[in-house]
This record gives sequence, C-alpha cells and structure tokens, in this order.
Amino acid sequence: MRAVIQRVSSAALMADGIPQGEMGKGLLVLVGVKESDDLSVMRYMLEKIASMRIFEDENDHMNLSARDLSYSLYLVPNFTLYGDCRHGRRPGFTAGAPVRVAETLFAQFVELAKKEAGVPVYTGVFQAHMIITPTLDGPVTLLLDSDKLF
Repeated sequence: MRAVIQRVSSAALMADGIPQGEMGKGLLVLVGVKESDDLSVMRYMLEKIASMRIFEDENDHMNLSARDLSYSLYLVPNFTLYGDCRHGRRPGFTAGAPVRVAETLFAQFVELAKKEAGVPVYTGVFQAHMIITPTLDGPVTLLLDSDKLF
C-alpha cells in the first residue's frame, strides 16, 4: 500500500461532477493498493497516517497528529501511485492491484479507518473522475509505503 499524505487546512472533492464532501483541517491522503495488501498492512498504514506528528504544537514544532487534534482524514483511491515510469514514456500500472481487487481493498481500508482512526473520515469515489480542491498547509507532503521503500 502506498499513500501520499498532504496536510490541508481544507479539502473538497467532486466525483463525476457531483460534490462528495468537504472537510476542514486534516490530512488529504491519496491511497494506492497492491494485491498482496492485507489487514495487517492496512492497520500499519492507518496507524502511521492517523498518528503522524505533522501538526504544530503551541511551540510551533510539528509534534501533534490528526488524531491528537481530532482533524479529519480524506481518503482518496489513486491507482497511479503504483505507476512505473522507469521505461518509455507511458507509465505501467501492473504493480497495482487489479481493479476489482483494488476496489475491495480500498473499501476495506475505508471501513477500518472509520472504525479505528478515531477521527472523521471522508472518501473519494473508486474509478470516478475526481476533482480535488485542497488548501495545502505548509505545504507538508509525505510519502508512505508499506514495503518501506521510502
């Protein structure tokens, strides 16, 4: 599983032209999955995301998490996170999970987040054309990979 985590002061999402939701402060998280991702991978990623200390405390040090501050998570499916750009000019996407598997895995991750993150959770729409409007805060953008490649 891979995630691009962006600290935002707000984020809104439209899927196929239909507004899906809007949140205030929190984390906008683009999520890519591969076929071997399981519940233990999902728990690892969720715990890292929800408890990552990337919000400032009273001394302006990044010392607080979204969970600490009850900030929201906006989880957005994004198969392109497993795009391989090493060869040619067109990315290859074979490392990501096949569509139906990815849809199931993403849905499981969302349900886990709603049960265990301890914060409000918003979601994008799988296989929809989404327009995301984030207001980046910082900007703070981090990459997370369950295989710890980065």
